[in-house]
Amino acid sequence: MRASAIRLGAPAFGARGLLALAARILAVALLVVLLGFPDLAAPVLAPLARAGAPVIYNQGDLLDLTWQHLRIVALSTTLAALLAVSMAIFVTRPVGAEFLPLSRSLVNVGQTFPPVAVLALAVPAVGFGETPTLIALFLYALLPVFETTLTGLTTLPPAVIEAARGMGLTGWQRLWRVELPLALPLMVAGLRLSAVIGLGTATIGSTVGARTLGEVIIAGLLSDNAAFVLQGGAIVAVLAVLVYDALTQLERTLARRLRPASHDER
Repeated sequence: MRASAIRLGAPAFGARGLLALAARILAVALLVVLLGFPDLAAPVLAPLARAGAPVIYNQGDLLDLTWQHLRIVALSTTLAALLAVSMAIFVTRPVGAEFLPLSRSLVNVGQTFPPVAVLALAVPAVGFGETPTLIALFLYALLPVFETTLTGLTTLPPAVIEAARGMGLTGWQRLWRVELPLALPLMVAGLRLSAVIGLGTATIGSTVGARTLGEVIIAGLLSDNAAFVLQGGAIVAVLAVLVYDALTQLERTLARRLRPASHDER
């Protein structure tokens, strides 16, 4: 009966997998069209443009703007992840446990102030350009990575930790060889949240001189050209979907590799 149920469930799972694959291919194809062959999207965007106004964004290189957008998000998210993971490790050690409330207060700063407010405060200090955007995205990315890493390190199976101690591993050896690998799927989940939030939030960086896809959206708003707004928004949305899906798959792969085999599987 069990084997029959498994066989009956296989086609459904296969159909879901094919549907997910088709959605990924469609998202990649849409991104290729929007960035590499935008004229193909002109018939869809044309009804949104005013008479005589350009349908396709023509005030800059879309590929370069996309690269700059991704670079800013990747840099800010990576720096935030390094700090957040380091803080989570520190407060889960006996020497740093008393600093947990302070650490939570620090990582919540980015969520307390909206990115626009951070930009407004950062510009007088560091000037216009990319730097204030990096600061805003960095602060906004701290909390998801910190909290998921903290959860991963504080909810480890006690039996695993005791087994590591029984093997004679030191505290740092347990951290690098046992705790961090087991917490890695949750860490990736936090990284995924930070990256997707950053992709959307980075668009406002163009208001202070950063080169992002926000330039396309702002150009559309200033010229009352909804075609530009949709074009820029669609590129950001597809990028967010693809990044979210890629990191979700990575998280699931790590979780499967770390999941102990059940009795039935053996």
